[in-house]
Amino acid sequence: MSGLATALLTIALVVIVALLAAAGAGKLARLDGATYPTAVMRAATTFATVLTLAATLAGALSQVFS
Repeated sequence: MSGLATALLTIALVVIVALLAAAGAGKLARLDGATYPTAVMRAATTFATVLTLAATLAGALSQVFS
């Protein structure tokens, strides 16, 4: 498999995991009694946090393995 295909599949997997985490956070916020705008904000924060964590981890690993 080429490096480009591997990179694209990895990016797709990270985005899917971030979406699932955001959906879970939004659902938990609604179950906790939060309003819809608050639940969406919590979901968006979770989505951004997962993407930031993945980017930070990728940057750290690229420093180690290069």
